[in-house]
Amino acid sequence: MPRVRSEADFPELPLDRYELSARDSERMQRAQAYLVRRCMRSFGFADFPLAPKPRGRMSESFHSTLTLVAVSPYGMLDLGQARRWGYGFDPDRVEAGVAGDLPKGRAPTQREFEVLHGTGAEDRGDMVVRGREVPEGGCSAEGSRRLMAQVADEEHMWGYVSGRVRRIDKAVAKDPRVLRAFRDWSRCVQGEGFKEYESPADAVRDEAWRLGRGDGNTARTQRELGTAVADVTCNRKLNTAGVWWAVSNEQQRAELRRNKSRYTAVRADLDRLRAAVDKALGEPADKAVGEPAGKALGER
Repeated sequence: MPRVRSEADFPELPLDRYELSARDSERMQRAQAYLVRRCMRSFGFADFPLAPKPRGRMSESFHSTLTLVAVSPYGMLDLGQARRWGYGFDPDRVEAGVAGDLPKGRAPTQREFEVLHGTGAEDRGDMVVRGREVPEGGCSAEGSRRLMAQVADEEHMWGYVSGRVRRIDKAVAKDPRVLRAFRDWSRCVQGEGFKEYESPADAVRDEAWRLGRGDGNTARTQRELGTAVADVTCNRKLNTAGVWWAVSNEQQRAELRRNKSRYTAVRADLDRLRAAVDKALGEPADKAVGEPAGKALGER
């Protein structure tokens, strides 16, 4: 059982290896952008941007109301965050992150948009540009198809593991060892003078923190801040998150043993997808994943 005081203390769980990492996802997004731009250029749009902005008012969607970060089953572990922001978040930091994720290229023209999404055909006929038929769904869909061409079961690859993890998390939350750890944590928080909660996740979700607010953040009252500090302190003291991880690790290993062939199939498809990403980025299959190819998505 690991001693967990921060997110960095969590070892990898067995099923983590059967899903794309954050780095994998970033590379896949970049590869698809290259494929889409290549397709658009083949239809005569030589300066089509690698990361086009949404057209018109769609760009405003990137500045929509702030929402809460997903709650981990074991709650929160950042004591500095608890002291400063309670169960909320720094809105300036979130806004800066959103702004950093905005596409940097220009918005597509109307004609580019039609070819990008395959929406320009009249009377539901085939869309033809420069004597060539635009692929179904436009260049955007074509980019996805190119990456997924060798994947045997796309739905299984994307949905199977995440679905099983959700079921396992529910089972872990009912395990006697975890329930005992949560009870100990709850008594510890009450001992500091705060409300009784069944689990750390319930403390994060307490609706009292967000009364009267419409931006998804919390009011950061003294009671909220005190509860959050007690929550994290007790979690660290009792190693509540470590117990959760240990039981999750045990149940995920058992899951792998029961359904080995299904996970092997997922892993094989992920490897095929990674190979397609390597090819799209112009990298040999055995090149280190950490080495980027080409320019960043912010280029025009």
